[in-house]
Amino acid sequence: MNILDLPLARAAIDRAGEIRLAPAKLSELWETGRILHLASGKFLTNGESNSLAFLTKDEITKLQSTGEFASGEKLFLGISEEVGYFAWCADAIDSEALALKLGYKTLREIGDGLIDLEMGLAIHAQALSNWHHTHPHCARCGDTTTSAQGGSLRVCDKDGSEHYPRTDPAVIVLVKDKDDRVLLGRQSVWPEHRFSCFAGFVEPGESFEQCVIREVGEEAGVLVSDISYLGSQPWPFPASIMIAFQATTLHPELAKPDITEIEEIRWLSRIEMRDAVADGSLLLPPGMSVARKMIESWYGQNAAKELSGGERWRS
Repeated sequence: MNILDLPLARAAIDRAGEIRLAPAKLSELWETGRILHLASGKFLTNGESNSLAFLTKDEITKLQSTGEFASGEKLFLGISEEVGYFAWCADAIDSEALALKLGYKTLREIGDGLIDLEMGLAIHAQALSNWHHTHPHCARCGDTTTSAQGGSLRVCDKDGSEHYPRTDPAVIVLVKDKDDRVLLGRQSVWPEHRFSCFAGFVEPGESFEQCVIREVGEEAGVLVSDISYLGSQPWPFPASIMIAFQATTLHPELAKPDITEIEEIRWLSRIEMRDAVADGSLLLPPGMSVARKMIESWYGQNAAKELSGGERWRS
């Protein structure tokens, strides 16, 4: 099985789940820990290098004292070489202005340049922060909840019920034909000329393979078979994991966009893809995405060189 080396699946960090159950140990690690600051969905970085900035407890205290930030959530991310790593998630009063002034950037902006340790920390922090931000109340009784066990769960302040972060599975599929061409689709909300693989969320009671067949059938109008697994990576925008597959259709001539979600489709050989990227008529997904790695793996040698240029997330 050829499993892809996916950028967001890199994680050189021990999450040390047992420490979440030890409040005294968490407090001890916080005193000497390395702390990310995540504000309004953006990470504090080291300026132009785009690497993550790590703060001390005293620097976090200073940030709080300036009045720029309200109180935040303290999240335990794990341990590496006996050092505790945390995220402090506190939004700025004027988030956009402060982000521009101080160098706060989104994971999409900095992800391609992060080392394995930073990527593992950033992915964990982003996912937890998103979940805490959107789940302040109990799903049972509607009362307020409080972060617990290092931010790994929330507890209802009224009935004591525990609530855990969720991850929504989504499949993404590289569709090929018997001539080894690939089929890519385009959504209207993407930048001009952007094409990508087909993807969609797994529905209740549905297997990954069933979802692959359904999503490709709905979006591109073809039946696929020979489904094989390529890998997976978290996608915390806000709370997904992408499970990558490739599949083959025996009837490429039947392919057509559903118009509702996919407005245009294209069959491409390697030469056609190379030429379309070169002349600007084809824009591929950014390098941090699962889709880009799937396409590059299919393309083969020289993909990084011959398929580069023009990537961006939104228009």
